[in-house]
Amino acid sequence: MYQRTKDILDKIIELKRKRNAVILAHNYQLPEVQDVADFVGDSLELAKKALNVDADIIVFAGVSFMAEMAAALNPDKIVLHPDPSAGCPLADYATPDIIKKYKEEHPNVPVVLYVNSLAVSKALADYVVTSSSAVSLIKRIGKDEVLFGPDKNLADHVMKMTGIKVIPLPPHGHCPVHQYLIDEYHLIKALEEHPNAKVLVHPEAPPEVRARADFIGSTSQMLKAVKDMNAKEFIMGTEEGLSYRARKLYPEKKVYPLNPRAICIDMKKITPLKILRSLETLKPRVILDKEVSRRVREVIERSLEMLR
Repeated sequence: MYQRTKDILDKIIELKRKRNAVILAHNYQLPEVQDVADFVGDSLELAKKALNVDADIIVFAGVSFMAEMAAALNPDKIVLHPDPSAGCPLADYATPDIIKKYKEEHPNVPVVLYVNSLAVSKALADYVVTSSSAVSLIKRIGKDEVLFGPDKNLADHVMKMTGIKVIPLPPHGHCPVHQYLIDEYHLIKALEEHPNAKVLVHPEAPPEVRARADFIGSTSQMLKAVKDMNAKEFIMGTEEGLSYRARKLYPEKKVYPLNPRAICIDMKKITPLKILRSLETLKPRVILDKEVSRRVREVIERSLEMLR
């Protein structure tokens, strides 16, 4: 039916206008998805945008936990996830049963969940954080220890930055892309190729990679560092999609992925054609249990309020 990519993109723009829809896309999305989106950002930025979006329909170009969050924050809107099979292996580590078990073993210890978690798990948390807000929010809780999941590397980073005891929930939770592809070997290789580059690393990366970084932060914090740091070359220690975003925003800088093969297959499942099909059919729609949605909304709003 569509002969060219441009035909697909033109039809998306037409349908967005006709249906009063917006497309929210994560920084790891395909370049052409980022280009057609109304807003591109990290998890915290997308959460805030989803909370205040002025549209009847939200198309979420990201993985399933992100689409769930948008649905929880917008119970009266239609939220579409163009490919429901785009999940997150990290999110699957912190199941409701595991959270309940840890809460029983550590009574009166706050449960802080990374945004990369399932809606049914967020509903059991006291707070929800992103990689950019974890350190500041956990400091503000005012407790000597917290339960934190599901990413062990982010838990380690928060503990080092705050001095607070962070109990990983579970101890082996990780993002496969950051754990196995943003590794020390590829960092050494990248520095050999670009010896003058500053190394920017996501906190989901292993400790030995973070130890060699010039900057550690969320995807949007890394983009800001590219803008603000007095350097012309950068190595991005995260999923390769962020390098495209950085080069687009700051064409005067040279930006290289730490590992060009560090690709989140789930993020890349979303394509312009799938977005178009969603807008045409208004499917697949994200439907959450009303009580789960209410509880997630309550936890996220409380967490965002603490950051103001």
